[in-house]
Amino acid sequence: MRLIKNTTELIGIKDQNIKISLVFETDTHIEIQAKLDYPAPSCPHCQGKMIKYDFQKPSKIPLLEQAGTPTLLRLKKRRFQCKSCRSVTVAETSIVEKNCQISNLVRQKVTQLLTEKVSLTDIARRLRVSTSTVYRKLDQFTFKKHYDKLPNELIIILDNRHQTTIRNYFLKYPLKVRQQVQFITMDMSGAYIPLARKLFPNAKIVPDRFHTIQHLGRAFLKTRIAIMNQFDKKSLPYRALKNHWRLFQKDSPKLSLNSFYSKTFRQTLAPHEVVKKTLVFSKELTDYYTLYQLLLFHFQEKRVGEFFDLIEENRSKVNHYFQTVFRTFLRHKQYIKNALETDYSNAKLEATNRLIKDIKRLGFGFRNFINFKKRVFITLNMHKKRTYPALSRC
Repeated sequence: MRLIKNTTELIGIKDQNIKISLVFETDTHIEIQAKLDYPAPSCPHCQGKMIKYDFQKPSKIPLLEQAGTPTLLRLKKRRFQCKSCRSVTVAETSIVEKNCQISNLVRQKVTQLLTEKVSLTDIARRLRVSTSTVYRKLDQFTFKKHYDKLPNELIIILDNRHQTTIRNYFLKYPLKVRQQVQFITMDMSGAYIPLARKLFPNAKIVPDRFHTIQHLGRAFLKTRIAIMNQFDKKSLPYRALKNHWRLFQKDSPKLSLNSFYSKTFRQTLAPHEVVKKTLVFSKELTDYYTLYQLLLFHFQEKRVGEFFDLIEENRSKVNHYFQTVFRTFLRHKQYIKNALETDYSNAKLEATNRLIKDIKRLGFGFRNFINFKKRVFITLNMHKKRTYPALSRC
């Protein structure tokens, strides 16, 4: 044990009525012994005169860490006794609430950490309080529900993604409010598009452009694998198609110009040179790669006519992987046109979904769904303010 010279300001105690008598450091924490004392006030019951009685048993009050070491305040509070009604009261201080053992600084820190991606158990462990204290602080958060308008933020996290659950929630908003929605961004789910059209009759359905490109990418990926499996596993074409598959998935103008050493070809090549040398092995793969790159080009340049003309022209010539994707695109032709003619996407919603998954992962799951929703709302709506209402399968 060694003595420490300290002040009340250093440890965040601003109450001038608290006098520190001893501060010492142990192997596990820093302990502060202090007394709370001030002149006797009037009796809160009969307004009579009170006198100093004695000191209460020391209260163990956890404080914020000092230099990374847990700090504990053992505070003796003065008791006062009324000379008239003989009632006894205890001195009060601003650092801790009445009849509480946890300082307000720790409570504020709990509130701050609840807005971050930290598990509830980790918050309790970090601040040396019980998990029940953190849960009680979480329960104090409430969120107002307004059904007279759709706010420009995350509005709800439903228990599941069943159509009945989604429909029952949005029917709480009057038809006049739902008619004000102009655009809805979502993926090309056949289950939710009819529901969105019924709930929001004036809204344009805008499928996310990322999911459209993703459908094309998966079709070409499966085609490349099918062609690759036609070669012997020890052959150069097989190893080239397997080891450099990422280069084929990328948009060709976006390939890097920096050369690298290819272990497959045993020479230094640029990415476009690797693609060119690999396509020589298969004319079928060359045709599909050319088609894939043309579709990406027309889609990114927002050439709606050329994009669908190319699909119609090659619809009967391609394999079943591309035929499935082409049928999906033609079935959602008007919605894809909306996506290419507007700048809306559900990128912010996907980012929000990623943050929600991070919260769930860092918390090792949540047994209580209400607590999970509160953590998400606190983190996103109070700190981020980056979410927008949309229908999605995430």
